[in-house]
Amino acid sequence: MSKQSPFSFLDGLMERIVSGPQPPAWLVHEVQHRAVLFLNHVLMQEREAMDRLARQAGRTAHVQWRNFFMTLQLTPAGLLDLAPEGAQPDLRLQVFEASPLSLARSALAGERPSIRIEGDVQLAADINWVVDNVRWDVEDDLARVIGDAPARAVASVAERVAAALRRFVGARMGGAGDLGAHGADNSTAHRSPP
Repeated sequence: MSKQSPFSFLDGLMERIVSGPQPPAWLVHEVQHRAVLFLNHVLMQEREAMDRLARQAGRTAHVQWRNFFMTLQLTPAGLLDLAPEGAQPDLRLQVFEASPLSLARSALAGERPSIRIEGDVQLAADINWVVDNVRWDVEDDLARVIGDAPARAVASVAERVAAALRRFVGARMGGAGDLGAHGADNSTAHRSPP
C-alpha cells in the first residue's frame, strides 16, 4: 500500500477550484483592479522603481497563468493601469507551472516559476529589476494602523511563522533547510523579432 502525501489532496482541491467555472467578467475586472491598486501601493514605496517604469510609459505587458491573465499598461507616473481591451502587448509573460500548490511551494522557497518571456527586452529588464528589488513593507503599512511597537511585534511573529513554513515545505520537498538547492532562476527568455 503506497502512502499518499497530504499535499496531493490539497493539490487536487486547488486544481478543482482553479479549473472550476469561470467567474463573471465583472468580478474578474474588480479583482484585476484591486491587484493593480495593491501593486501601485507597493511601487510608490520605491521611487527608483517608478522612475524605471516611467521610462516605459504607454508600454503594455500581458501576464498569464493558466486561464488567468491581466494586461497592464505603464503610466507616465511609473505606475500600472489595466490596459484597454484589445491592446497589443509589448511583452508577454506566461507562467508555466500549472499546479497552484507547486507555485505556492516555489514562492515559499524563494524560487521563481518557469516563465516564458516574449517581446521587448528593455521592458522585460525593467520589470525584472522591479521584481528583484521592490518589496512590500508590511510593517510600515501596519504601523500606520496600529502603531510602531505593535507592528514590529506582528512583523516579528510573521517572520518566524514564514521561516517555520519554509523549513516545513523544504523538509517535505526533500531539501530540509536547503531550499536554494532546488534551482534559482529557471525562467526562459525568448525575444520576438522586431
